[in-house]
Amino acid sequence: MHPHNPIAKVSVLSTGTVAIRPEHVGPTWKNTYVWLFTSRRWTDPRPINVYVIEHREGLVLFDTGQDRASVTDPDYFPGGLTGKVYSRLATFDIEPDQTLAAGLRRLGHGVGDVNTAVISHLHQDHIGGLPGLGGARIMVSRPEWDSLHAPLPEARGLMRSHIDLPGLRWDRVTPEGLADPSIAPFGKGHDLFGDGSLVLLPTPGHTPGSVSMLVRQPGRPPLLMVGDLTYDDRLLAEGKLPGVGDKRQMHTAVQQVNELRRRLPGLVVLPAHDPGAAARLAQAMSLPATIAV
Repeated sequence: MHPHNPIAKVSVLSTGTVAIRPEHVGPTWKNTYVWLFTSRRWTDPRPINVYVIEHREGLVLFDTGQDRASVTDPDYFPGGLTGKVYSRLATFDIEPDQTLAAGLRRLGHGVGDVNTAVISHLHQDHIGGLPGLGGARIMVSRPEWDSLHAPLPEARGLMRSHIDLPGLRWDRVTPEGLADPSIAPFGKGHDLFGDGSLVLLPTPGHTPGSVSMLVRQPGRPPLLMVGDLTYDDRLLAEGKLPGVGDKRQMHTAVQQVNELRRRLPGLVVLPAHDPGAAARLAQAMSLPATIAV
């Protein structure tokens, strides 16, 4: 690892695939519950991406994927009308070799090697690896954690029984001022290790406390992992919104990300379920690195 670059490698693994409604990807003018209960189509299977950063301070995950128990345990999801909503939103395919642990093994790591797991938001397909991460620091935004403890979390897609698990070390992050004009219009965030290489940025809208993570390495294109702010980088670049979330907040976050794209030429946007994300990451990582001294 070069002394001026604390990041040795950035990789992606997928914990199975998910099919969602085309209206979910968006854009759509329909009310969420209208399309949710009337749509008859599914998208092609999309990845459930976990991003893996090999940092000088330890192994960092951005999101943890979907738990395979969600397709093997009939009691994983809530019942009743809430369970019906879950079944209408998404359908999953997760093979035994598509768990977080299996994916990490293929990259040469064990679950116990994870130092920090940043959770973009607390929906099921981002928290699936939590049961195996008792040795890691789990980072989530304070607004997202607070939403978990507001009334009726399951009706909002947050299954507390799979999130607030015994033995996990949660670090609830409140954004602070960032003295870094290069990442305006984001004036607040959280510098994970204080070296500017991994910076959490608030991008609410899909959920109240959704965060993205900016990854910077000398001589390589900057990366922005955005969770579910979009399901398609092309749509985000066009300013078009997905079909789930607070439209006003999402519009602001999308504008900010596109402004960041203008300020950081070559910025590579990496959503959780964009079928093109893995190829864009591979291309970004293959570009020759010229280390700035």
